[in-house]
Amino acid sequence: MAGLYFEEFEVGRVFEHAITRTVTEMDNMMFSCLTLNTQPLHIDHHFAAKTEWGKPLVNSLFTLGLMIGISVADTTLGTTIGNLGMTDVRFPHPVFHGDTLHVTTEIVAVRESKSRPDAGIVEFLHRAYNQDGELVAECRRAGFMRKAPAAA
Repeated sequence: MAGLYFEEFEVGRVFEHAITRTVTEMDNMMFSCLTLNTQPLHIDHHFAAKTEWGKPLVNSLFTLGLMIGISVADTTLGTTIGNLGMTDVRFPHPVFHGDTLHVTTEIVAVRESKSRPDAGIVEFLHRAYNQDGELVAECRRAGFMRKAPAAA
């Protein structure tokens, strides 16, 4: 599905994204190592076993990226100019190896661009849940979105 143009976003619309993803140990290890995050809570089973969690936590920035990535096909694929920022990022419940995440996106605001007549700003509220329905991540994201091309 191609992404939506600015005019197609309505405040209050909620997308229940069909794509789900099981997070693997390899995902966590590779992401942590690629980003030079040597936090033993993510990459050292022996260390993590001695924590209150008893096992490694998935890197929260991986969770954030996966959550937003899952939303792309339904919302911004090919129609975004770029991200303007993210706020209110929360991780209320940990993600562990083997958890399967599903994501919703709510449109919370839309406004015309003051500087570009061919674009607008859409504010998304992304939420990720694990297989038990527990909220594991949430973030508000402002996207700079293309308007639909003028009819020829």
